[in-house]
Amino acid sequence: MAKKSGSISYKCSNCGYTQPRWLGRCPECGEWNSLEEIIIDKNNISPAGRGKEAVEKQKPVGLSTVQAQSNTRISTGIDEFDRVLGGGATKRSAILLGGEPGIGKSTLLLQTAASLSCHTQGSVLYISGEESAAQIKERADRLCLDCKGINILCTSRLEDSLDALDSLNPTFVIIDSIQTIYSAEAGIIPGTVNQLKYCANEFISWVKERDSVLIMTAHVTKEGTIAGPKSLEHMVDTVISFERNADDIRFLHAQKNRFGSVDEIGIFSMTEKGLEPVINPASLFLTKRKENQPAGVAPTPVFEGSRVFLVEIQALTVPAKASVSRIYSEKIDSGRVARVAAVIEKRCGLCFSDQDIYVNVAGGIKLSESSIDAALAAALYSARTDIAVKNGTAVFGELSLAGEIRPVTKTKQRIKAAEGLGFNTILAPADDEKGGISDIKTLIKTIFR
Repeated sequence: MAKKSGSISYKCSNCGYTQPRWLGRCPECGEWNSLEEIIIDKNNISPAGRGKEAVEKQKPVGLSTVQAQSNTRISTGIDEFDRVLGGGATKRSAILLGGEPGIGKSTLLLQTAASLSCHTQGSVLYISGEESAAQIKERADRLCLDCKGINILCTSRLEDSLDALDSLNPTFVIIDSIQTIYSAEAGIIPGTVNQLKYCANEFISWVKERDSVLIMTAHVTKEGTIAGPKSLEHMVDTVISFERNADDIRFLHAQKNRFGSVDEIGIFSMTEKGLEPVINPASLFLTKRKENQPAGVAPTPVFEGSRVFLVEIQALTVPAKASVSRIYSEKIDSGRVARVAAVIEKRCGLCFSDQDIYVNVAGGIKLSESSIDAALAAALYSARTDIAVKNGTAVFGELSLAGEIRPVTKTKQRIKAAEGLGFNTILAPADDEKGGISDIKTLIKTIFR
């Protein structure tokens, strides 16, 4: 028989009296049928040194009897952040924010804290294990932020953080960063696997019992993934990645979101006043040129969540320097590039097998939806033949292995967005009223005459 991990006691729901056996009447207050079963876990020691944790024994209930909660989201006051979160931060949720050093994680969270303290009831607790209070205040003054409702705790000890949480009971909790927090129960070295899992579990357990929101920042590896055990991402409700391009543009998107879509993207511009949301990002990724468009460039409308962006796919082909050709593509999957090049080679007779292929997306945004196939094909053909796509031309559609241009979703919205930015020639799949491109040969003939 398995050994029990904890002993069972009975606690009066009226006065809190505890004893080892059940009684019909509480000896302390005299209340009848008030003793409820609890479990005292010998292995669960309170970090604050308060002894063994006593928890009520949970029993299953019918899902149909559970009351759904309303108004469970808290607006951060930053529209682009709310968009990525699915309409705001959900109460009793844990959010993990990852990004490379210096990208602006602390700036974003400090701006969020200031916005929350001004627009919501309750306090904000900012726990920093990397910076001093003076450094944080200096940044707040530089960004002209109102910090009246923000409480700062600069410590790396988990026990100090939990004591502050119990005393303040904040609405919003920010941990910057989780890798710097340690507890004596899991060792004395921060950042280890046991420390990360133990400390994160303590914070998440605290916030799950209250109508609060937890945001933890995390370091990233040189490959761009969140450092630490993968189980840390499974423990939280939302995982958000913070990225940037070569300019001062920052991209915020969710890799995991239990309470919303992962397709939305938030776009910020880094200025002297901090991160500012980009108001009209539709044309942000288009290159402004005074002269004609060069060869190897093809604009296309793409959907990111609920918004349409016009992006510019750029391609370059050069003779292979080795016996085997290679594909260099970071913003578009290299397998997709190879497939589109193979379809052009098979259906149009244009050889790519002896070429090194370079593909990029202007603005640094990553593209994954199938609607970019047609524009990618146009860019590759243009680069290989050195014939430019005519100015004012946008193209979209999915390319099949048979060379067909297949329809994609939200065609009307894509066309409307392209027309609003001055594109007068929009080539769309054949089932649409405007365009009528049915296959790759028709697409090439229409664009390049």
